[in-house]
Amino acid sequence: MQAIPCPSCRQTMAKQRFERTLGGEVVLDLCFACQGIWFDGYESLQITPGGIVELFRLIHEHRDEPRQPLADPLRCPRCDERLLHGQDLAKPGGRFNYHRCLQQHGRFITFAQFMIEKGFVRQLTAAEIGTLAARVGTVRCTGCGAPVDIRRDHACSHCRAPIAILDPEAVEQALARYRQAEVKRTTIDVEALGDAIVMREREKSRRARERRDEVPDIDLGDLIAAGAELVWKLLRH
Repeated sequence: MQAIPCPSCRQTMAKQRFERTLGGEVVLDLCFACQGIWFDGYESLQITPGGIVELFRLIHEHRDEPRQPLADPLRCPRCDERLLHGQDLAKPGGRFNYHRCLQQHGRFITFAQFMIEKGFVRQLTAAEIGTLAARVGTVRCTGCGAPVDIRRDHACSHCRAPIAILDPEAVEQALARYRQAEVKRTTIDVEALGDAIVMREREKSRRARERRDEVPDIDLGDLIAAGAELVWKLLRH
């Protein structure tokens, strides 16, 4: 696959492979210098829960590396047009910022904002910001890296990202959710498989009676087909 430049620093982004929900893999482009991820299309929604956990582990490994401030403007690595700032709401993380291509080539999001989107980070309450401001005063924005004087502002004046913190409890809860979802996704429920086989055979019997044919026995082909139907239903949930 062709390498692409970072929307901010324009250096070549690193490619990382993660499992795709409906099979295959998702290849993401990451810039560790800018701590950002480029998603083509809807790749953010296509990563398996296990893939999200793996991506979080990768982000954690690079947490202490020097971070460059984001450029203004950010440019699409596909068409070089200016990216448009956007904001969305995720539960339970809260509001997160990203930049998207108007030509629908994809979107760019920082590590910190991605973790808000996926529930690893929680936003501070006004009372918590007040307590922190009395001790610290200025913090670095989780969205763009700019300094924020929290004695005066409760959001970044540059990118409008709210003040957020990587809360260990939030991380633990998010990891538990994704691991549980991954186990459910990859585990076959034998009872459900049996129900799927029974329903499939009943339908075949009904069709056979209508044709006045003999009811066929369950064979290996039917078992595989019923299992495939069950897995497909699980993946769609």
